Amino acid sequence: MSEKTLTKADIVDSIYEKTTKNRSEVKKLVESLLRLSKHAIKKDHALLISGLGKFEAYDKKARKGRNPQTDDAITLPPRKVVVFRLSRKLRAELNES
Repeated sequence: MSEKTLTKADIVDSIYEKTTKNRSEVKKLVESLLRLSKHAIKKDHALLISGLGKFEAYDKKARKGRNPQTDDAITLPPRKVVVFRLSRKLRAELNES
């Protein structure tokens, strides 16, 4: 199994090789897709891509923590967290191999 991370540039290159569009058009399309995805997560707190999975944003409450350098107790502020849940179909495909 390869340890290489798929990047946005890799996605653009892969689509470019399979289409008749030029690289800048493909890059604009990929950027547009990513912008729509980010907007959906920010606005609706969820993005479902069938066959891949679901991105969900939720609020975490403030909580107690500690500074590991000084061992002082601190309060960590509330924040938003995004989680990704694999689709059942993709999970099954991953576990077949």
